[in-house]
Amino acid sequence: MFNFRMSLSENFASFRDEATGKFVFVDSFDNRQFSVRFGTASKSEFIGDVTAESNEDLNRRLKSLVEKALK
Repeated sequence: MFNFRMSLSENFASFRDEATGKFVFVDSFDNRQFSVRFGTASKSEFIGDVTAESNEDLNRRLKSLVEKALK
């Protein structure tokens, strides 16, 4: 599965699941609200936005959003 280790100071990150080859792409223009996409390197779909106040909060919310999208 995905191991999210993103910080609020980053405005883009990608995470790859080695088992499936799928990606999670995260980007932000203000480093507070983050848009999340899921799919492959050539095709991904928007799955939601997360707003975070700390690095830990961001990574916890990313994990929760992706887990919900995969159900």
